[in-house]
Amino acid sequence: MSKLKTLRGIIAYPITPFDAEEKVDIHLFKKLTDRLVTSGSHAIAPLGSTGVLPYLNDQEKEAVVEATVEVVAGRVPIVAGVSNLTTERTIYHARFAETAGAAAVMIIPMSYWKLTDDEIFAHYRKVAEAISIPIMAYNNPATGGIDMSPALLKRLLEIPNVTMIKESTGDVQRMHYLRRVLGEEVAFFNGSNPLALAAFSAGAVGWCTAAPNLIPELNHRLYDAILANDLAGAREVFDAQSELLTFITANGLPRTIAAGLQIQGIESGLLRSPLAPLGAGDYLKLKSLLGEVG
Repeated sequence: MSKLKTLRGIIAYPITPFDAEEKVDIHLFKKLTDRLVTSGSHAIAPLGSTGVLPYLNDQEKEAVVEATVEVVAGRVPIVAGVSNLTTERTIYHARFAETAGAAAVMIIPMSYWKLTDDEIFAHYRKVAEAISIPIMAYNNPATGGIDMSPALLKRLLEIPNVTMIKESTGDVQRMHYLRRVLGEEVAFFNGSNPLALAAFSAGAVGWCTAAPNLIPELNHRLYDAILANDLAGAREVFDAQSELLTFITANGLPRTIAAGLQIQGIESGLLRSPLAPLGAGDYLKLKSLLGEVG
């Protein structure tokens, strides 16, 4: 079984664009995803929060995964989001992603009823037993409604192909704790834009982010400075983008990334209801922030 030891760096999230009839625009999706690869992203992660995974039906999810595999064409690894309310549907999409050519899958526990730790563990275990590629366990209570404790995350790592943790609570102390408890053998990734520098300092091996849609050069300069152990340089390049990173997170990833692309003259499609475009005031603020970072 592959442990995907090489997954690290900037893992970029493409948006899922829609046309005027609110149908997924696969042609535009491919163009936007190719931009992420050519701008230097180390991996592509379709069907995350930025890609509005919960808003897509099964056929649309499959089409997005197939389009990602086609356009990426083996240049970088693909980490496909396969989360669903039920274990059966999560297994279905995980198997589809593996067969299509994804290198790994990302799973956030989604719930209407509050799940117990035992239920979450069983969910991951059953999915893991159904596939042979690695799983990234994704913790983001703001979107999934469930906060997996460090103790539960450690327990999930007892499952052989759960080899990666994506931590998006925005709590840097938790990241330091994860590194102490999990050790150097487990890859943990930051999913909180405002904590990009702090997370790398805490031992994160990668940053899962939608920001490369808008500012790939700044994102990669930060990672390169971390690799070079240039802490002063890392601080400088992080400070240059931190206000924009905070804005992107605070105002909703799909609408903010779509608006930012439009501001840069790049077609980004439309959103699917009930999501609405960025408001006029926020649009102007985003335009100003993008102008400040060049």
